[in-house]
Amino acid sequence: MWGDFKGNIYQDAGATMIMEMDTKLDNQLSEGTSHTTHGPSSKCDQEASKPVDKHLRRLAQNREAARKSRLRKKAYVQQLEVSRLKLIHLEQELEQTKAQCALMSGGANASQHGLARAANSGIATFEIAYEQWVELQNKKTNNLKTALNSDLDDIELDKLIQDTLNHYANLFNIKATAARADVCYLISGVWKTSTERLFLWIGGFRPSDLLKVLVPQLKLLDQQSHDLYNLIQACQQAEDSLSQGMEKLQQTLAEAVACGQDLGGGHYEMRNAIDKLEELVRLVIQADYVRHETLQQTLRNLTTRQAAQGLISLGEYLQRLRDLSSAWTMRLCEPA
Repeated sequence: MWGDFKGNIYQDAGATMIMEMDTKLDNQLSEGTSHTTHGPSSKCDQEASKPVDKHLRRLAQNREAARKSRLRKKAYVQQLEVSRLKLIHLEQELEQTKAQCALMSGGANASQHGLARAANSGIATFEIAYEQWVELQNKKTNNLKTALNSDLDDIELDKLIQDTLNHYANLFNIKATAARADVCYLISGVWKTSTERLFLWIGGFRPSDLLKVLVPQLKLLDQQSHDLYNLIQACQQAEDSLSQGMEKLQQTLAEAVACGQDLGGGHYEMRNAIDKLEELVRLVIQADYVRHETLQQTLRNLTTRQAAQGLISLGEYLQRLRDLSSAWTMRLCEPA
């Protein structure tokens, strides 16, 4: 552009004028060329880059907004899951409370209500103690596992074994107290999880079933296998005897209730029936004695490290039953 303009000037003007104006014109041309060539071009580039920068900023803002939205959604889903688990726990507690109320409900008169409150107090104490027992049992099982996998000598390991065995003895003691408070509650197994109740026998597990679970977990010598097999046979005989006693007690209890003397006003003589329930308390305590004795006899037939492994296997088995019950409950609460 500026080249054509310069050529026209040289054609129309004289040489003298050209000489006089040369320096001035060159300066003007230089300034004009600078403004024309660089000024508009740079301005156009800036104008053209503005929409691009704005688009990039918008994309970056959209990406950031999408990222924050995903994080909020993830946090919301996690909060829903926590709330769902809390709801399941509350529902379980509610069902347990309903079952206790049903078991504890007595007659209409004040004395019966007083007995029911006393029984509730004893059962509430048992439930707290049992929950603490389960928690402590898991800790003792983990301690045994850690000790067995370490270089701990047999003397120290045996102390942990005896401590765990005493822990089971404590369970049988608090169960005996609960049985005296309300034997029907204890024997019903309401205090256990649903899967544990599948294996319930007179307020607890069958000793022979326990041995059948433990023996395959241990590497036994032939003599040990023989001794434990004999122990299983002895357990089954004791179980049969107690089961027969339970059946006979149920029959006599039913007869005592049916034959109770009519006292008028819808009340009946229940002394004989109450006496039968007292016999049921003794039966539960005898069943726990067999359970405890079986556990002791089993450990006597094992080496120190075998005994530790046996108690670990027992603790893990019982906890797996409880975990199975929780998993089953959660599955039932899932939407179809």
